[in-house]
Amino acid sequence: MNINIRVAEERDCPRILELINELAVYERAPEEVTVTLEEFAAAGFGPDKVWKAFVAEVAGKIEGFALYYVRYSTWKGCRLYLEDFIVTEVQRGNGLGTMLFDTVIREAKDKNYNGMVWQVLDWNEPALNFYNKYQAHLEEGWLNASLSKDQILK
Repeated sequence: MNINIRVAEERDCPRILELINELAVYERAPEEVTVTLEEFAAAGFGPDKVWKAFVAEVAGKIEGFALYYVRYSTWKGCRLYLEDFIVTEVQRGNGLGTMLFDTVIREAKDKNYNGMVWQVLDWNEPALNFYNKYQAHLEEGWLNASLSKDQILK
């Protein structure tokens, strides 16, 4: 299989957004993806970049990606935050996820970050099994909190 892991480029944004929508369907929340392609591309490649990503291509087609940004913890310092990590259903089990995840780990190591963090749904058994292979620490007792754009504007 011809696999290429590389840094995402702006031209990849439409395909990455397709995969984000695929992930949202898998996570039972397709209506939660509200970012436009323009907003998404600007956040990764505009003057105020906030994210970076690696893509996994199979025979020239993007079949997975890992999108991350730097998170600062007052307790731990700079850490890589893995926002989204997906491999298409068709390509799962072919080693693509391991290659992508290992690339992200290497990035955290190369940038000398004090760790790497991400979230995983407690019912997502395939993902939990994948992360357990890395002996990842899965925290209990933390709840996610958020405010929507509408709430912030009020």
